[in-house]
Amino acid sequence: MTDTENSLRGVIRVAALYRFAPVPDTAVIRERLQAICDAGQVRGTLLVANEGLNGTIAGAADAVEAVLNVIRAMPGFDVLELKYAWTDVSPFHRMKVRVKREIVTMGQPDLDPARGAGVYVSPVDWNALIADPETLVIDTRNDYEGAIGAFAGAVQPNTQSFRDFPDWFRSEGRDLLHKTGAKRVAMYCTGGIRCEKSTAFLKAEGIENVHHLEGGILRYLETVNEEDSLWRGDCFVFDERVSVGHGLVQGPHTLCRACRRPLDEAGRASPRYVEGVCCANCHDDRDEAQRARYAERQRQMEIAQSRGQTHIGTAPKT
Repeated sequence: MTDTENSLRGVIRVAALYRFAPVPDTAVIRERLQAICDAGQVRGTLLVANEGLNGTIAGAADAVEAVLNVIRAMPGFDVLELKYAWTDVSPFHRMKVRVKREIVTMGQPDLDPARGAGVYVSPVDWNALIADPETLVIDTRNDYEGAIGAFAGAVQPNTQSFRDFPDWFRSEGRDLLHKTGAKRVAMYCTGGIRCEKSTAFLKAEGIENVHHLEGGILRYLETVNEEDSLWRGDCFVFDERVSVGHGLVQGPHTLCRACRRPLDEAGRASPRYVEGVCCANCHDDRDEAQRARYAERQRQMEIAQSRGQTHIGTAPKT
């Protein structure tokens, strides 16, 4: 990378990745990935499960690429769902490679998304699919994500956790599919992993004609021109940008450090909002001891910022 590229893009490469593919010996893979990450001083989180890999890592470009090469050499992982970004400061403070039952927790560990997922739909073909009145469009994200942005006409399950999605579909979604007479289902999420797993779940429930947005909302916002877009609002992201719009331009939202929900200008104007401590969403859920602890964390963050340092409290939740 040249000096000019460094100044424009930052010196830390961030790679967000996932892949559904069989991992027969998760403990061995965990040790292998931890070792290559530690050797290159790569930081972040990788989740390893029998169903695949998921995570975000950051470090020097060559060190990140070395980790990705190890992953690509694994059977079934030659093609990854991968997104890159550049930053001046690493968003992570340590490297954690963890073995989990699922790489994205739905509470349905017997699903096989590697073989049972629905049909990928590219961003350039997505508009035509969801504009068809015979398509039922379902947002597989959580309530606070859908509240700040969604595709036109999408059903919002308003779940609080991805674990809630199966119960929502069994109690409401299936009936909705019958009532609308839809011939197909199209699902989407931020980066593709939740909607891909959701299609495997629907197929396991006997719904065959299911589709999901390849690369998720983020790839759509990168690919489709704003004037042609069916996206409305902003997309919540799980990093310090908080939200993005078309072209992945940073949106107007900030993060409540207590409940991790996005806040727009109106949310920050609420009398129940105290920066770093609480917002209208979580004000009544926090006691005085918690608020005092959050206030001290905010004070330490402000001190670190005044010194040009990064406080661990500013790191994104992973």
